[in-house]
Amino acid sequence: MDFTQVRTQFPTLAQTLNGYPLCYLDSAATSHKPHQVVEAMTQFYRNTNANVHRAAHQLSSQATREYEAVRDQVMHFIHAKQREEIIFTHGTTEAINMVALGLARAIRPGQYILVDSLAHHANIVPWQVLAEQTGAIIKPIPLTEEGRLDLQAYEALLTYNPAIVTLSHVSNALGILNPIEVLIQKAKAVGAITLVDGAQAIAHLDIDVQKIDCDFYAFSGHKMYGPTGIGVLYGRFEKLDSLTPLITGGEMIKSVTFEHTEYNVLPNRLEAGTPPIAEVIGLGAAIAFLNTLPLPKRAAHETSLLHYLQAQLSSLEGITLYGAHSDNIGAVAFNLHNEHHQDVGTLLDQQAIAIRCGHHCAMPLMQALHIKGCCRASIGVYSNKQDVDHFIEGLKAVQEMLYT
Repeated sequence: MDFTQVRTQFPTLAQTLNGYPLCYLDSAATSHKPHQVVEAMTQFYRNTNANVHRAAHQLSSQATREYEAVRDQVMHFIHAKQREEIIFTHGTTEAINMVALGLARAIRPGQYILVDSLAHHANIVPWQVLAEQTGAIIKPIPLTEEGRLDLQAYEALLTYNPAIVTLSHVSNALGILNPIEVLIQKAKAVGAITLVDGAQAIAHLDIDVQKIDCDFYAFSGHKMYGPTGIGVLYGRFEKLDSLTPLITGGEMIKSVTFEHTEYNVLPNRLEAGTPPIAEVIGLGAAIAFLNTLPLPKRAAHETSLLHYLQAQLSSLEGITLYGAHSDNIGAVAFNLHNEHHQDVGTLLDQQAIAIRCGHHCAMPLMQALHIKGCCRASIGVYSNKQDVDHFIEGLKAVQEMLYT
């Protein structure tokens, strides 16, 4: 497969900044969008631009067909059992909140909620809110010195018979891949409800929710070459159906009187209000784009590039890598000795090199690593060896500037 040709489908990458060609290594924060996605959304606004499900006119019928066709696309893309198990949200954060707060009536005081220590804040804070509302107890799953989840500690925590186990598929900060199927199997053996934050995995792996066997799986469109403002919550039908709706109002009802409201069936029951219609259509275009790239070739390209990035960083003096393993997905975390990560990022930006610097919405993880923050370089399907070389040369220039 010619990944040089793939790159040409992303117009943003062709620009120059400060006289340098753009070197974009921040795909874990958000990926760029191919022509197909931009065009699909433009066509919707130009030719259809109608609300879904509600009107009798032709434009609404067309919009509804396009919108609901994407639900089928997502179902097949993640291997769900039925289309009603696919709920459109505004992103991973809303999806996790939908589950956490939707379970409030099912959780009793003193029950445990296990959260992995690699988790993004979006997979920590909603559970803290649930714990405050219900009297449940949050227990973090510790890490080993290598930055992986401590499986022995996890098994010990499972003896508490937790009500909920929530996990990240891939760490957004470090790129560490969790053994998600094993973790879920052990959690289900003690009767826990399970959720997986798949935001960092969805663009890189073949996601089979039936094989993973989780109760809920959440991800965002903008991490997988789709638009911002659109995400997906997959849920096992009976688990989804038990959630108290996070948002109520139009569209999610069957009948309303001033005395009583009867909610609609799934998926409508959990999709209140006018949905992000254009963004859903853009998500469908992103899935179609990914489906044109055979996963084995895409994975081989990204794995080879990530290993090259790790090796090049390791060859530099004064660089500390965090949780860098051969099976990592998409990202490398590092710091330059005695230098603030934000300063490094700013100096790289002056050379049109875009990376992420900070705590990466993972403050508990930073505390476990005994740092305040770090730099993160992350790749996408459009990234290439020239990007890595440009980045390494830029980092050498930063070192020279700071140390001379």
